[in-house]
Amino acid sequence: MQQNTSIPIEDPLYSKRNRIRIAVSLFYFCQGLAFSSWASRIPIIKERLHLTEAQLGTILLMLPIGQLVTMALSGKLVTKYGSANVLRITAVIYSIVLCAIGFATNAYQLGAVLFLFGVVGNMCNISVNTQGVAAEKIFQKSIMSSFHGAWSIAGFTGALIGLMTMNIGIDTVQHFFIILVLVCANTISNHKFLVQGKADQSEKKSFFSKPESSLVQLGIIGFFSMATEGAMFDWSGVYFKDIVHAPANFIIVGYASFMVMMATGRFIGDIVISRIGRKKTLQGSGILMFTGMMLSVLMPQFWICTFAFMLVGIGVACNVPTVYSLAGQNKKVPSGVALAMVSSISFLGFLMGPPLIGYIAEILDLRYSYGLFAFFGLLMFVMTSKLKMFRETED
Repeated sequence: MQQNTSIPIEDPLYSKRNRIRIAVSLFYFCQGLAFSSWASRIPIIKERLHLTEAQLGTILLMLPIGQLVTMALSGKLVTKYGSANVLRITAVIYSIVLCAIGFATNAYQLGAVLFLFGVVGNMCNISVNTQGVAAEKIFQKSIMSSFHGAWSIAGFTGALIGLMTMNIGIDTVQHFFIILVLVCANTISNHKFLVQGKADQSEKKSFFSKPESSLVQLGIIGFFSMATEGAMFDWSGVYFKDIVHAPANFIIVGYASFMVMMATGRFIGDIVISRIGRKKTLQGSGILMFTGMMLSVLMPQFWICTFAFMLVGIGVACNVPTVYSLAGQNKKVPSGVALAMVSSISFLGFLMGPPLIGYIAEILDLRYSYGLFAFFGLLMFVMTSKLKMFRETED
């Protein structure tokens, strides 16, 4: 991993900065493409293996479990061997494991492969985000949001490829093999443009040592954002069906409006951050999250909720990229370890948010669930306002 210093203009890396940015963006894209390709085939795999909803739900937990249990290992590998070395290997392995999913013949095999998919996916996640931090140092400005935008675009692309392959009769294994070929082609073409380097080996901060308070705070902010994001991913369609009472053909509008604005927000996020700074961006994002969620609770009409979900999409767009960028700039902890720490806390929100929504909805009502999650935005605003680290990191 790279040092926490800016790259001088006369440095050779600076002259190649645009090519580096393209390469890193494509690695983000390929990781998103692999994940979305798996997601697009879940109904087919469920039917082929004759899984019930409960069985599928249990099996799907193996993926986030695999991600969580290897957070510390991922940070250590990236710190010891460098994010470029880890990424060029794990990007290919990630797609190989994706292909293995297609060969699963029973629930136990699928669960085991999904666990491995989570393990390798987490290593890709930490290494590619470390590359994003390194690229930001070369550009000497915020560009992390655009990288996550590439991941979001890959989500749409993967879904479209999945739909196309199913409609023309390409089976799951063949579909996933096509993704493997694309990922391998990208790795061969762009791996040499990744930012090389290792962490300063004098930095011996362990993942399990007493964490930096600033990293814990960033992780909690990420937790609030990812919990909201997970709630929108899993429950927006249900909300439009059961609360908004949207026509059957328009239930998808809530999810689509959220996703489109989240992707758009990520591509314009770097411009916003460069003008108003990371602190105000996170504060504004928290207010947008609160306003959108609360508006959908108080006025559950179709067009109002569509607009409300758009606000939530913009609100969550830049949070994780900003939090990861700030974590990577920490001067006391190697970037790989810092990102693993923050990712661990943040990802718990994505894992715990959707079930929490369901439990509250079962006891009370889905509107109460969304009302509670609305206050995550306010809590994010308050925490961001009190963070001292912005005195050192604000542009």
